[in-house]
Amino acid sequence: MAPVQEAAARPTSIEEYLALAEEQDLVRLATAGSVDDGKSTLIGRLLYDAKGMFEDQLAAIRASKVNRAGGPLDFSLLTDGLRAEREQGITIDVAYRHFSTPRRKFIIADTPGHEQYTRNMATGASTADVAVILLDARNGVLPQSRRHAYIANLLGIPQLAVAVNKMDLVGWSREVFAGLREEFTAYLQRIDAPVATFIPLSALHGDNVASASGACPWYQGPTLMEYLETVPAAIGLRQREFRFPVQWVNRPDLSFRGFAGQIASGEVRRGDLVMALPSGKTSRVGRIVTYDGDLATAHAPMSVTLCLEDELDISRGDMLAHPASLPHVSRQFEAEVVWMAAEPLRRDAPYLLKHTTQQTKAKVVRVVHRIDVNSLSREDSGELGLNEIGTVVLETSSPLFFDSYRRNRSTGAFILIDPVTNGTAGAGMILERRHPEAAASIAKTALQDLDTGAVKVTPAERIARLGHQPATIWLTARIDLAQLLERKLFDRGCLAQVLADRVESGILPELAEVLHRAGAIVICSAGAEMDEERGRAKEYVGENRFLEFAPESLAAGDEEAADRVIRALEGRAIIRPAAEFGSGEGI
Repeated sequence: MAPVQEAAARPTSIEEYLALAEEQDLVRLATAGSVDDGKSTLIGRLLYDAKGMFEDQLAAIRASKVNRAGGPLDFSLLTDGLRAEREQGITIDVAYRHFSTPRRKFIIADTPGHEQYTRNMATGASTADVAVILLDARNGVLPQSRRHAYIANLLGIPQLAVAVNKMDLVGWSREVFAGLREEFTAYLQRIDAPVATFIPLSALHGDNVASASGACPWYQGPTLMEYLETVPAAIGLRQREFRFPVQWVNRPDLSFRGFAGQIASGEVRRGDLVMALPSGKTSRVGRIVTYDGDLATAHAPMSVTLCLEDELDISRGDMLAHPASLPHVSRQFEAEVVWMAAEPLRRDAPYLLKHTTQQTKAKVVRVVHRIDVNSLSREDSGELGLNEIGTVVLETSSPLFFDSYRRNRSTGAFILIDPVTNGTAGAGMILERRHPEAAASIAKTALQDLDTGAVKVTPAERIARLGHQPATIWLTARIDLAQLLERKLFDRGCLAQVLADRVESGILPELAEVLHRAGAIVICSAGAEMDEERGRAKEYVGENRFLEFAPESLAAGDEEAADRVIRALEGRAIIRPAAEFGSGEGI
């Protein structure tokens, strides 16, 4: 057995070792697959080859009366710690193990394969960065293999490896491996899962686990350990939008008032402007307080106390965020739910919903559909049973501050709690498309109401007063450019306003149209997925006064890109060229 690759420079002191460990990436790994595919054996082999086991553990395994492997060691006993697991030879509960190599640190979740314990698999995989799905080379792709792949994709796990195990029992057949890869790749493409890396291996004998196997010279890819050590790390919480759910108000005396909690994502600096939700009041961060003293900046997942310059009414369950990148705020949203309770999920049944630091009453307004993970068909159903997955529309008694799960796993996840038993009934992932039809319908009705009655100020009069026509500028995910463009138009005497894509419930086009009625040029910084909203915005203002710019068309620097947009406005005679206006005369 070849040893795991060592680093070039080994630490020579405990201080150097701790410094090295602090710099290493931490990768969270979850195994999944059907019963008897060999998940526990694979993890045991990884720990053994990575020297992540103590001598007393090895001694206990050697002395165990249970040994189904037929060799000197039954590696599955390293993770199957429950007596029932060892007796039945299956994994029931999630087992977590930690090990490290010279390159990375790992936390492994060994999740159950039996359909009865699907909820345990979803729990163990919920925080994973990498999912390793095992297939038994003899049995091929089973329904539970598809179920776990679907859940892994549903949970937003960005990296996926498929370990085709027990290749030694099919004579290391290249044709068997190729057939399984083709079949499972087709399924992954249907569910829009990440591109997977397929690895043939034998967990029992260690082939292609930590060292390359000579039994399959036709395979030139990485071993499982090489894959885990080199797979791109997931985007850290620090790079996402700033979200700070308030856990409690720290008020030890009259001279100190701070808001304590864990930064869910993003970072914050002293002096940053933040908005408190749901009040919408803003203030600046005066201090970032920790046990070790004040900080100039803090990032996820640090636990800190934020002191604001102004006295704002903020309590547990509220959220602080940067005004330029706000979360969605709504009492109704659409989510995919993995149901975990024996009692089925039913429409209008009362539940408690736990989201970040907030807990509120909730009910299921509608079960949109139930998903058959094998055929991927969507079935009409009024309820969800144990371990079933479906899309539902939920309504809460108080507003939630959330992002879609795909955008932010910290603020896009929630659990449903049975109010009678206080047990977890379901786990949910909020969808990007948030059932906006009702809010958009209300907004359209409000616009129609504006057209009733006598018109006191005509559009022509507004254009004459402002010196320009109303228009919509649609920018894809460019809030920085939108704000610069607003500044430039304002300096030329235009009435301009930025609207960001995080407006609640998809009513961005309707808000833009209200500003059009006032004669304004509206600059929308919108998400790439907002096709429906873009179409409505274009319909409201008209094709000639709707200007859309994709990111690739504005690849130049911000100043040059803003000038290009202004030249486009001039070209359509929405504003006059700069040479034709003077200070205070409009455009």
